[in-house]
Amino acid sequence: MTEHATVLVRREPPATHVTLNRPEKRNALSLELMRELTGVLRDLGRDEQVGAIVIAGAGPAFSAGHDLAEMADRDQAFYEEVFAACVELMETVHAVPQPVIARVHGIATAAGCQLVAACDLAVASEQARFATPGVKIGLFCSTPMVPISRAVGRKRAMEMLLTGEPIDAATALDWGLVNRVVPAEELDAAVSELVATITRSSRYVVALGKEAFWAQVDRDEHGAYELTSGVMCVNAAAEDAREGIGAFLGKRAPTWRNR
Repeated sequence: MTEHATVLVRREPPATHVTLNRPEKRNALSLELMRELTGVLRDLGRDEQVGAIVIAGAGPAFSAGHDLAEMADRDQAFYEEVFAACVELMETVHAVPQPVIARVHGIATAAGCQLVAACDLAVASEQARFATPGVKIGLFCSTPMVPISRAVGRKRAMEMLLTGEPIDAATALDWGLVNRVVPAEELDAAVSELVATITRSSRYVVALGKEAFWAQVDRDEHGAYELTSGVMCVNAAAEDAREGIGAFLGKRAPTWRNR
């Protein structure tokens, strides 16, 4: 366990668990926490021994979003700094080569819900709740809408944004905000199972596929095919693709070299 000021890092190969550690503030995303989490993610992204990254929250909440106490009565320059750090964090989640999995045991609201939506995958307990309640306090959840609208679609995102009302875990699953919902006592096992399934594959191929996914997802169809066909050519020539195809044809388990 490595302890930073606002996050805890626990290596549990093949995954590394990163826990937001401001339980008394419901893991509100202060400027310090966002910068620290971004730095941790970048460090883990460079570590070839890390097969997946799991983001969780300490205490009863996953994250209640931005730290409103920190934001009260500040100047424009501070707000620009905060939201630039938030964008940098969310983009880093996509930029690291490993799959990033949100482990959501409690509430995830505003920028906390944004972080869940930005993660590549999300597993939630039945007690989890999700909301973008900014409209109720006069601060519309404009940056959270970016990944949320891409995850759940326009009409559902607008309902969350305009009403500010929470949705339960079952609804989040139905809408596509999370991948799996399990009883609270099964949450860790479900995350571990997902990690184990992902990390059985070549780290090189997983990283290549993740990068291609986020690069193509918002392009038009022709542009997406243009990009991914090039990725397929690079992938097909890779050592692990040759090993995987050979293992499949030879009816044996592959031995990955992660290149």
